[in-house]
Amino acid sequence: MKRRSSKFVMPEGYCVKCKAKKEIVDAVEETMKNGRKAIKGKCPTCGTVMFKILGGKATPPAAVSAPVTPAPVTPPTAN
Repeated sequence: MKRRSSKFVMPEGYCVKCKAKKEIVDAVEETMKNGRKAIKGKCPTCGTVMFKILGGKATPPAAVSAPVTPAPVTPPTAN
């Protein structure tokens, strides 16, 4: 019987300043303006902000639309 490890996997990204792949420290998941998910954090070595775009789009919250009522029709007037 195998036990699952309770180790938390840190997201990995590329640090532009160190020019190496490293684990992202203080990682926070964000949603960008276009609806895609991303992870933002810091490089453990130099402290530069690291940003990794995740695959897929975020699911938008279910919007409840109000029923549409038709505009009142006015009868034409004779000239």
